[in-house]
Amino acid sequence: MEEKRGEKADLIVGRNAVLEALQSGRAVDSVWVARGERTGSIGKILRLCREKGIVVKEVDAKKLDFSCGHANHQGVAAFAAAHEYARVEDIFSLAQSRGEPPFILICDEVEDPHNLGAILRSAEAAGAHGVIIPKRRSASLSYAVAKTSAGAIEYVPVARVPNIPALLEDLKQRGVWIWAADMDGKLWCDTDFSGPVALVIGSEGRGVGRLVKERCDYTVSLPMHGKINSLNASVAAGILLFEVARQRMKNGGV
Repeated sequence: MEEKRGEKADLIVGRNAVLEALQSGRAVDSVWVARGERTGSIGKILRLCREKGIVVKEVDAKKLDFSCGHANHQGVAAFAAAHEYARVEDIFSLAQSRGEPPFILICDEVEDPHNLGAILRSAEAAGAHGVIIPKRRSASLSYAVAKTSAGAIEYVPVARVPNIPALLEDLKQRGVWIWAADMDGKLWCDTDFSGPVALVIGSEGRGVGRLVKERCDYTVSLPMHGKINSLNASVAAGILLFEVARQRMKNGGV
């Protein structure tokens, strides 16, 4: 199987290599196809992607050339995942196996892989049962994320869903209370996180999206005493994750 090494260790280049990766069951984040390319085995690759729910992106051929280091990509490349994705059900099963109310972190379009890796590290250390990310407009389980997570990617389940607002409605049906980290909310230290809880962390530039925020039960805020009115996404996530952990330890939980 032809793969680029080094910084692009998660990139699989060429039709046969991509097809083999898909057929072998290897975890694949997304497949890039040159715009308008549908000849030969490309059709089979696209069909397998549909069957497996893998994101396909049509990109300009020049962008594909650049991303592949001008290797002979034959119009297609795949980005492999550094770890298998979990299902949302796996997160609930882990909480049940520990005899604990669900403790979930949701990343709403966190696109920086270093932020996502740091969030996974904090989530694992705080005892969260899992992290949920969207399939599109989000960092994925790349090798950069794995490295930044310092091994946490091996222990904290990460699920990908096509639609975060729809996921939130499902979590509510399961009895989970959902908190969006945003401005003008309840202070973190005055918030009761003792029950089934999901924290939503927004993107680096835009914060929690409007549709996502509308489906959250509450908003929680961190006090800002300086001239900057927001924190890095992974820093905010870490503070809130450990507040949940603190309350659970105080109440005899985690």
